Amino acid sequence: MKKLLIAVLCALCATALPAQDQFPDTTVVRPVETDDVLNNPGIGFMTFQRFNGDTLNAGMGWTEGFPIQYQEFDGDLTNPDHPATTLAYFRVYWRFLEPDADDHYNWAMIDKALKTAAERGQTLILRIAPYGTGPERDVPVWVRKIFGAEKPDSLKEAPRWRVPANDKRYVELYTDMVSDLGRRYNGHPDLELVDLSIVGFWGEGAGSSEMEQWVREALVDSYIDAFPDTHLDMLLTDEKTNKYGISRADVGWRVDCVGDLGFWAKDQGGWTHMYDYYPRGIIEFGMEDAWKKAPISLEICGTLLNWRDKQKYNLEQVRYIFDETLKWHISSFNAKSSPVPPEWWPEVNRWLNKMGYRYVLRRFSYPDKVRPHGKLGFRSWWENKGVAPIYRRFTPALRLVGKKRTEVFRLDEDMRQWLPGDIIWNDAVFLPHDMPEGDYDLQIAVLNTRTLKPAVKLAIEGVTDDGWYRLGKITVEEDTLK
Repeated sequence: MKKLLIAVLCALCATALPAQDQFPDTTVVRPVETDDVLNNPGIGFMTFQRFNGDTLNAGMGWTEGFPIQYQEFDGDLTNPDHPATTLAYFRVYWRFLEPDADDHYNWAMIDKALKTAAERGQTLILRIAPYGTGPERDVPVWVRKIFGAEKPDSLKEAPRWRVPANDKRYVELYTDMVSDLGRRYNGHPDLELVDLSIVGFWGEGAGSSEMEQWVREALVDSYIDAFPDTHLDMLLTDEKTNKYGISRADVGWRVDCVGDLGFWAKDQGGWTHMYDYYPRGIIEFGMEDAWKKAPISLEICGTLLNWRDKQKYNLEQVRYIFDETLKWHISSFNAKSSPVPPEWWPEVNRWLNKMGYRYVLRRFSYPDKVRPHGKLGFRSWWENKGVAPIYRRFTPALRLVGKKRTEVFRLDEDMRQWLPGDIIWNDAVFLPHDMPEGDYDLQIAVLNTRTLKPAVKLAIEGVTDDGWYRLGKITVEEDTLK
């Protein structure tokens, strides 16, 4: 008897669930997916020390660490031989931000970079590197005077330290700069991401494992405390530093040598970043789940032309590199504003279509009719075909477009929770009491929270000239039955 009762209940449940969308006045939409490369906020390639519309670096070289040399802009935002992008990366040495004295800052340098990025349809990624190689890349002149000239054997203390990181003076001076940086720029809408750069040539973190724990905590804390409203990522450096960072906040990670399959293997006993360091470091340093809350932003080893012409990589090796980064949940990639070899474009486009988030609306159902002041409910099934969520807050919205009136309904759904895979989202909005009766086009879009204009492109057909996506027709009319 119990088995019979359970069977009947199961049969009733199986009948009831699909019937929810089968009432007479319901429209079901199944949008057509596209394979277009989508230039969306916060993901994809980035320009490096440049902006959309600038010429690329020539040959295999690149520039970094120095103030940007601005090119004359002709109004054309296209990047020949390089993907379109919503990101611009600016990496500059500490000496150029705080050049003359403690707390005397060249804020105009960063202000201009932020403004230019916004004008070119980009947001800025920023790293203040403590120092690089050579006298022109040293710590600020006034800091060098405090520490005195470098000793010939100074690098024996820790790899790539120009001033002793375990010295209280370094900690105080550098964290003071980071705190001031955060006071000015934390939460800036055009600041996408800040590199949590604390030590080592180019700010890449070499020697971080040699820091004393109080130093490690002070340097990491300075960024986390200064930028509570801006995403941070930290170099994949060592277990103590990385695990401390993610214990304090949702911090992403980055590496600066993606594609090293053997650049220096002959001199390093066969050791490489891609085969030896990164796969182990991600797990051993506790960063394997960081992507769920904060972005993974990776940088090329050399340039793409270097891969082809010097390293002699073939298409299979390039595909291997790209697929490894997808496994690591990459959102953005710095190719150092170097051209994409023509023969690799299909592989780059395949990569871009998986990098970061990629939203496909699979199914959307709603009533054929709704009354003024009535409830417009909908059920939807989406798929994130990328390898990461979206990390900044955007506003999904519905729009009713009619002959007499257009009405936009902003929705509360937090798309930052949409991890790769299927998403079911059911919601409802109420129409205004004075909504004119008539036929309307029902549309959907994902809006910038500040401008309230469409910002995130969907991988479906039916986009309007102003960035909304057509779903179907709906009629607004008073109930005929009282």
